[in-house]
Amino acid sequence: MATDTLSATFAALADPTRRAILARLADGGSATVSQLAEPFDISLPAISRHLKVLEAAGLINRGRDAQYRPCTLDATPLSAADDWIERYRVFWSRSFDRLDAQLARRHPAPPAAHREDTQR
Repeated sequence: MATDTLSATFAALADPTRRAILARLADGGSATVSQLAEPFDISLPAISRHLKVLEAAGLINRGRDAQYRPCTLDATPLSAADDWIERYRVFWSRSFDRLDAQLARRHPAPPAAHREDTQR
C-alpha cells in the first residue's frame, strides 16, 4: 500500500528521535550515522532504522564518502506539511480572534482615566 508524501512526512515527524535528528541536521549540516547517534541512548541499528524512515519520507539524503554515508536534510517535504498546517493556522487565528472579542465583551477595558491612574 503506497502512502502519500504528506502522510509519510507526518509519520516520520511523529517520533521525537527523528525530529531530533532533523534538528541536528538543520543546525549542523551533514553528519554520519555515528555522529547522529551520539546524543541518544539507543543502538546504531536503531538509529539506522530511524534514518531509513526519514529517507523514505524524503526528509534526508544519504550520500557516499568512502566508507561513510553522510546524511543531509532535505526540507522539501516539509513545505507541503507547512502548506497543510497553514490552512488550519488561519482557522485557529480566527478562533482566537473570536475568543478575544468575546472576552472583551465580558470584561471591558476600564475607562482611559482609570488606566492612567493605575499606570502611575
